[in-house]
Amino acid sequence: MESDFHLVVVDDEPVARETLAGYLEREGFRISAVEDAHGLRGILEREKVDLVLLDIRLPGEDGLSIIRELRTRSDLPVIFVTGRSDEIDRVLGLELGADDYVTKPFSPRELLARVRTVLRRTTDGARPERHNLTRRFAGWSFDLSQRSLTSPEGQEVRLTRGEFELLAALVRHPGQVLSRDALLDQISHRDGPPNDRTVDVLIARLRRKIEANPADPHLIVTEHGVGYRFAAPVR
Repeated sequence: MESDFHLVVVDDEPVARETLAGYLEREGFRISAVEDAHGLRGILEREKVDLVLLDIRLPGEDGLSIIRELRTRSDLPVIFVTGRSDEIDRVLGLELGADDYVTKPFSPRELLARVRTVLRRTTDGARPERHNLTRRFAGWSFDLSQRSLTSPEGQEVRLTRGEFELLAALVRHPGQVLSRDALLDQISHRDGPPNDRTVDVLIARLRRKIEANPADPHLIVTEHGVGYRFAAPVR
């Protein structure tokens, strides 16, 4: 049930904050609405939170500073909901670990769909039952049905939506060079015009998570001027 999920809306504009909070409440979610980083920290200290909808322009600490702090200690899902539509903001937001990036003005139904998608992927209780489909490579276990990645040491490694979609495309075509355009087609969360930089950012993030030495990758190999190739055998 949607009421099982606690979402926090962080926006310093009262009308925007209350409009978004009210819409999500009508859809059945439990909502807390705050105007800044201080308010968010207070809620996180007191309650369990399943997802944060975060503006970038905030008084004091901005949204980018907030997600930097969150990612030092938490994999709490974050969707940026912001009026900043510059490419550099989108790329930086995703690079810092946001699960999605939505620009204002937005379609409430589209935002709702994105919220539900992130919650399905990141919350065990919301995952649908599907046939198991697991790919294994270099000691890693990648369950495509449950969207989970497990390290050789048995630790689950959280992936954002874009990271999952990109890794899924690569492991489905081991040894095959995939162009940036082909990989870009697999990323459903992109906002704005297609851009090769989105793929490069996600590849860099994946390498930091799965490569023994991200500076000298052996799993996701760059084919200069063409794209990327997943070099490890997959079974």
